[in-house]
Amino acid sequence: MAASGKFRVGIIGLGMASPPHVLSLLDLTDRVDVVGAFSPSAARRSDFHARFGLPTVENVDAIFEERSIDYVVILTPPNTHLELVQRAAQAGKHVLLEKPLDVTLERSRQVIETARQASVRLGITFQRRFRTTFVETARRIAEGELGGIVSASIRLANWRPQSYYDEPGRGTLARDGGGVLLTQAIHTIDQLIALAGLPVEVSCLAVTSPIHRMETEDLVHATLRFGNGAIGVLSATTAAYPGFPDSIEILGTKGSARLEGDGGVINLMDGRTFLLTDDTADRGSGADPMDFSHHNHRAVHEDFLMALEKDREPSVQGIDSLAAHLLIDALLRSAKEGETAYLKPFTILPK
Repeated sequence: MAASGKFRVGIIGLGMASPPHVLSLLDLTDRVDVVGAFSPSAARRSDFHARFGLPTVENVDAIFEERSIDYVVILTPPNTHLELVQRAAQAGKHVLLEKPLDVTLERSRQVIETARQASVRLGITFQRRFRTTFVETARRIAEGELGGIVSASIRLANWRPQSYYDEPGRGTLARDGGGVLLTQAIHTIDQLIALAGLPVEVSCLAVTSPIHRMETEDLVHATLRFGNGAIGVLSATTAAYPGFPDSIEILGTKGSARLEGDGGVINLMDGRTFLLTDDTADRGSGADPMDFSHHNHRAVHEDFLMALEKDREPSVQGIDSLAAHLLIDALLRSAKEGETAYLKPFTILPK
């Protein structure tokens, strides 16, 4: 931390994912200074500086070698994450990483191990964890108001035109690691796991629909079974024109919770009903994937800064993201092999 009392940060990656992060950091200028931002594209660096007025660097080495930088925000394509986290860890810099961890389960494990061994903090951008609707639902479930969970299901019905997948590398195994599950549905999958736990078995169908020309899956349906005997369904697609709000449904022995888009409702069997709203919820289910407020991204950054200030783990850690990767890996394995896939939720990391 600088003498000013502010954390100093470097940004790596100035593509589509960067605006909500940068706007968040600009909102937090009383606590953080952006020292430099890097993209291998000179045009992107120029556009970034013109739009935000923040300094850029021509080589990523400048960010890793700048000793005053406390942490880096990594917003690059998934297949670059492991190597960039390794460089940050070697330089003793904390990392706030855009999801997913990386393109494969093994590389994702290595991301977490790299940060752990270097004793640097690793935060993951799962901004939907900070929706007020989700926070309130998670609290009531944790306090037992819904009773025991008997069913937990999610639905993600996005629309992405073919032009989205015509961008070089998008929807490929080499760059993105997968399709709708790892790129879009991972947010809702993370919420599901946070509310109901990690399923222990899944049966899945995953295909590339005739709507898109792409390497990976754009349409997935699956059944889930959890360790306590609860069951559920998972549905995810980017072929649902024109795009619809994501939804989460939790059924318990004392009531139910249903979240959809920026609202939700909790109905308890004792007669109480709670209406939930989030005026700044993430959207982006339609053709413009960046059609959302940066409010929840700012909450991610605020939490990460608090973790550094208090020397604690961020609210959303690498291990949380790895659980989502583990489930996605099982879903795709089930679809490929045509049989039920089993998960071992307590052996995510090797001992």
